[in-house]
Amino acid sequence: MPSDDRPPGAVTVIVPGDLETRTGGYGYDRRVISGLRAVGWNVRLVRLDDTFPWPTAAARADAAAALAAIPDGEVTVVDGLALGALPEEAIAHASRLPIVALVHHPLALETGLSTDQAATLDASERRALTAARQVVVTSRATAATLSRFDVEPARITTIEPGTDPAPLARIHREQLASAPVQLLCVATVTPRKGYEILLDALTSVPFDNWTLRCAGSADRDEVTTAHVRTRLANPRLATRVELIGDLGPEALGGEYDRADLFVLATLYEGYGMAVAEALARGLPVVSTSTGAIADLVGTEAGVVAPPGDRDAFAEALTRVLVDAGLRARLAAGARRVRDRLPTWDDAAARMAAVLTRAREMRRG
Repeated sequence: MPSDDRPPGAVTVIVPGDLETRTGGYGYDRRVISGLRAVGWNVRLVRLDDTFPWPTAAARADAAAALAAIPDGEVTVVDGLALGALPEEAIAHASRLPIVALVHHPLALETGLSTDQAATLDASERRALTAARQVVVTSRATAATLSRFDVEPARITTIEPGTDPAPLARIHREQLASAPVQLLCVATVTPRKGYEILLDALTSVPFDNWTLRCAGSADRDEVTTAHVRTRLANPRLATRVELIGDLGPEALGGEYDRADLFVLATLYEGYGMAVAEALARGLPVVSTSTGAIADLVGTEAGVVAPPGDRDAFAEALTRVLVDAGLRARLAAGARRVRDRLPTWDDAAARMAAVLTRAREMRRG
């Protein structure tokens, strides 16, 4: 039973790995935790190790102990990267803990998995989600995907990431037609982010009026990084593309400011936070129709191609690179879109409502 002296807004948040890791998922977790604290919730953070979603026996035991230590009735948010790998542990505590699953995207949809790995994660996450009183997702696309996990719509709430206000990029202060066009990609070098498609597309663009700077860690997937560096040996790319690594907020802000066009050939996103950040700067976008990207960009702020389609992505890039007038129109559209982006205050308020609902369900 819930403890009478339990703080009225107590919540435990369980996150695997380093919360300070610069990815969209961890960024979402950080900002939601901060937002909940700002509106009065007493948030206790529990950090698991970084072996998820393939936890070691020790990591699984630590997770079980962490769940067991949470007081009866306390709302418990578990990041999907961990929850999907802990079905038995979550089910064991579901009757006493109002568990809220935070699903950035289904684990089985990560790029680069074998058929057996995807099937294992699919079955595991499907079972784990039965333990959740409420399920939070970051886009309508992910909410629709969860229908095949037999998660009832009444349990699902879409809470889109917020986007911080940001100054307009340089393109709104200088002539758009200046050359070369400076492209920016912000993404960790992993299979899912589509770097190889992006570079192949640029190789096929029939002119050289561009440069590309890629911000994001190149240390997360050695195989993908090696493939990317092999492509960069191409003479057409070697002098125009630079991997600039994982950047802090100030340095990354400088990259956004210098860019003329944001590009991301991602194969799959739960939402697309980097695209939203680019739009907050008023940057036009060339990306793919996954997650919430097509909704964010619409028809006025960029061009999207089907994920994984090299030819379509190359065609989209070529259209935008060759036509300064189109870039100007898309930049104007991005400036309009930036005023409609959700805020982190919105996200925190909606998350607080979900936590309250989960707790009330437990009491009922």
